[in-house]
Order: sequence, then structure tokens, then C-alpha cells
Amino acid sequence: MSDDPPEDVDALLVRYLPSLRAFVRFRMGYELRAREESGDIVQSVAREVLQHAERFQIGGEQGFRNWLFTTAHRKVANHLRDTRRQRRSTHLETAAGPELPGDDATPSAHASAREQLGLVEQAFAALTQEQRDIVTWSRLRGLSHAEIAQRTGKTEVAVRKTLSRAMARLVAQLDADAPGKAPPAKPAPED
Repeated sequence: MSDDPPEDVDALLVRYLPSLRAFVRFRMGYELRAREESGDIVQSVAREVLQHAERFQIGGEQGFRNWLFTTAHRKVANHLRDTRRQRRSTHLETAAGPELPGDDATPSAHASAREQLGLVEQAFAALTQEQRDIVTWSRLRGLSHAEIAQRTGKTEVAVRKTLSRAMARLVAQLDADAPGKAPPAKPAPED
């Protein structure tokens, strides 16, 4: 048997790579992001998926997606556990930079991307754990409302409402934090 992954697994990995990057970055949290590059974990997940591609002959795209994100979740959890075990003194810590535009981007484009990513991470962290999970499952993992409802024990309607409220909260937070944006006007008092 060849060590090369089946073509469909390779294509699926390429298709889900942007979602995988976002998933890993958000799941890492501040503590792990301060010590490790999210790209290293993404690369490790991709390598594992490609090395064991033969395990995914059945299940189609849904099965692949579940396997990919479960693998990523496990890697992040393991890295966080290891980081906590090997905590070093603060003078040895280095902050990992955000994933930035390509090498041909200007320094100001890198700074802007870093700032925008920080704002998104802050807004995401301000959500409740339930909201973060539902946004992650829906927007990054691509699960349906029914699949999320099954995981959470909620109804599909409740999942939709929670997702809607979480997305509205993210938008409001990002809008309020946008550089150069004036704070929203207070509503006029009712007579």
C-alpha cells in the first residue's frame, strides 16, 4: 500500500484547512497561544490526517470533518496539558505572534492583521462557553443545527437562537472595538 493519501482525503484537507486554522486558534486560548504557534498544531493535525488517511475510506465528507476536528481538539488539549505541566518562569516565556498575511505584505498589513485577530479573539473569549462551542461547531466544523442539538441536548430552535445571539454579540463587540469607530449613540430617553 502506498504512503500517499487518497486523493479525496488530500482535497478535503485542503478544503477544510482555513476552518481548521481558525478552530485550532480559538481552541488554543490565550495561555497556549502565548507559548506556541497555532500553525505548528495545524501542521501536526494535517500530518496525522495524511499519515492515517486509509482510516477514512467510509463516512464521506461528514466523517472526514468529524475526524479532522476531533483530531485537532485532542491535539490542542494535549498541548495545553503539556504546557501547564512544563510551565516556565515568566522571563523565559515568549508570546507567539498571530498568523499573518503572506511574506510579501507590508509591515502595516501585518500590524493590522495582528490587531484585527486580537479583536476577534477578545470578542470570542467574551462569549459564554456554550456560545463558543456552538459557534465553533457551526461555523468552523460545519455541523448542522440538528447535529449540534444532539451534542448539547437542546432543541434545534434553541441552538439556532443561541448561535444567532452569539453571532450578534460578536458583531456588536467587534463593531464597538473597531479602530476609529465612535461609540454607539445612547438611545434618546422616552417621554
